[in-house]
Amino acid sequence: MTSSLLEHIGGEESLRQLVNDFYDLIETIPEGQQLRKLHLRGHGFDQVRSEQFHFLSGFFGGRRYYEELHGHMNLRDIHGHVPITVQDAEDWLFCMDRALATNGLCGPRIDQLRAVFRRICLMLVNEQ
Repeated sequence: MTSSLLEHIGGEESLRQLVNDFYDLIETIPEGQQLRKLHLRGHGFDQVRSEQFHFLSGFFGGRRYYEELHGHMNLRDIHGHVPITVQDAEDWLFCMDRALATNGLCGPRIDQLRAVFRRICLMLVNEQ
């Protein structure tokens, strides 16, 4: 039997660490500058860290916290109010790649995850 991606990366605590490392990067490195601005126009980083954990838990095959709280996990609906450019998508992917590497997450399943993240990020682009 194949484990969920959440189990593969080490469970909820490992996911929480990944999310925190990801947002630490967004808050500190140049590639996160525009993403910082987008998040600060919203509810800020404390909420987004929590929501990202909730979403990714279900996305990675664990408990669907986000859906329990909000009734859906539709990424277009979640991000519809946010102007997202191709550069924003590339910056998000850069930060997530760094966070995955920081957490020692690699191998075929993580490569597949990166490809899925890329498709999703580019699907969310809604600005030139």
